[in-house]
Amino acid sequence: MAYSELIKNFANVRDYINEFYNFGFKSRREFGSKSSRSYDNERRRIESWLGEYMNFFMDGDGKKIFLSVDSRQIAHNPLYKAFKAKTFTDRDIMLHFYILDILADGEELSSGEIMDRITSEYLSVFDNARELDESTIRKKLNEYVSLGLLWTKKDGRKKLYTLSVDEVNLSSCKEAAAFFSEADPMGVIGSYILDKLDMVPDVFRFKHHYIMTAVESEVLYELLEVINAGAKCEIEMFSSRQNRLKKYSVMPMKIYVSTHNGRRYLMAWRFKFKEIAFYRLDKIKSVKCQETVDTAGKYRTYAAEQEKFLWGVSVSDPHHTGILEMTLRIEEGSEYIVDRLMREKRGGKVERLDSRNWKFTAEVYDPTEMVPWIRTFIGRIVSVKCSDKNIEETIKADLKAMYKIYGIGGEEDDIQ
Repeated sequence: MAYSELIKNFANVRDYINEFYNFGFKSRREFGSKSSRSYDNERRRIESWLGEYMNFFMDGDGKKIFLSVDSRQIAHNPLYKAFKAKTFTDRDIMLHFYILDILADGEELSSGEIMDRITSEYLSVFDNARELDESTIRKKLNEYVSLGLLWTKKDGRKKLYTLSVDEVNLSSCKEAAAFFSEADPMGVIGSYILDKLDMVPDVFRFKHHYIMTAVESEVLYELLEVINAGAKCEIEMFSSRQNRLKKYSVMPMKIYVSTHNGRRYLMAWRFKFKEIAFYRLDKIKSVKCQETVDTAGKYRTYAAEQEKFLWGVSVSDPHHTGILEMTLRIEEGSEYIVDRLMREKRGGKVERLDSRNWKFTAEVYDPTEMVPWIRTFIGRIVSVKCSDKNIEETIKADLKAMYKIYGIGGEEDDIQ
C-alpha cells in the first residue's frame, strides 16, 4: 500500500512517537514490534509533521532519530499536527460538501429529505453517480451532530437536522486560547480553536515546556470522562518487563502531573489487590469505560486519606509509612527559603526552632522520593533523620561528595 501521511488509528502513531522520541533513541533494527515497511511508513509520516524538529546521530546500532526542540523558540506544540491528519474517503468528502450546502440556508430537514435533495440536485448531473442509501447519510449526519457541526431535534417521529449556529467570538479570546493550548493538559482543544482564527497569537514562550505529553491527549480525555462518570474502566498497558500487554480493572481517581519532568500519572483504585496504584499515562494503550461504581464515594474517601502520606506517586507499602526530619539553618537575608519550604512542603510540617533554625517533618509512604528535593537544600542542612537509615546514609554520602568536590574540610561529625 502506498505511503500516506493520513492516519486511521492515532494509537499506532502514539506508539511510534513514544518509542522513538520519548522512551529512548531507537534505531530501525531495535524496533522489532513491527515490520520494516510499517516502520518506514510511520517514520515518514511523523517526519511530514515534525521534519524541522528532527535530528539524528549514528552509532554502532545504526541511525537513531530524536526530536530537537528549543521550547523558548516555539509558540505552538508541533505534536498537535498529528491529531489533524485523519483519513477520509471520497464519499466522506462528497457528503461533507453536499450536506453543508443543503443546510446552509438554515432549513430543518430529515435524513430522508436530505437524501432526496442529494439525489435530485447533485447526483442527477452525473452519468455514473454512485448511489447512496439513507442509512449512510444518517450515520454521517449523526457524526456531525456529535462533532457539533449540526443540531438535531424531534418533530413527531421525524428527526430533523439543521446547521449549528456559532455565536462565539473567538477573536475576543484568542490570547486565552493560545495560552490554554500550551499550558493545559488538554491543550489540543485550544489548538483546534486556534485553527479557526485568521491570525494566531504568537506571544507566549515557556522555559519548561513538556511537549511530549500531547500525544496522550486521547487517553487523558477518556480517563477524565470515566472519572466524571464515577465509573470503573479497563486499561491496557504494555509491560516491558514481561514483553506483553496487560489489562487492569481500575476506578480512576485523579491525574497527577510531575512538576519535575511533566510526566503524568493516573491515580486509581485497583480492584484485584484492593489498593491505590499509579499508572503512567504514556504507557497506557487504551481505556475502555465500564459500569458506574455505586460505592465510588467510599473509594475516593480512602484515596483522600492515602494522599496525606504521598510525596510523589510511589506507594511502596500502603500499610507502612516512613518519617523524615530535616533541620535547616537559614541565615539573615535568605528568608525566601522559608517561603519555599512553606510552598513545597506538601503534606509535611514546618516549624521554627529558633531565630535561624527551622525543622521540616513529613510522614510519607516512600521517603526515597524526597531525596532529590532534599538535595536542593545542601549548604543549609544541619541534620537529616529518617526512619529508613538507608536514606540517611544516601544524603550523608551526597554531602561528603560535595565536600570532596569543592575542597571543603568537612568532618564526619559535621553531618548529623
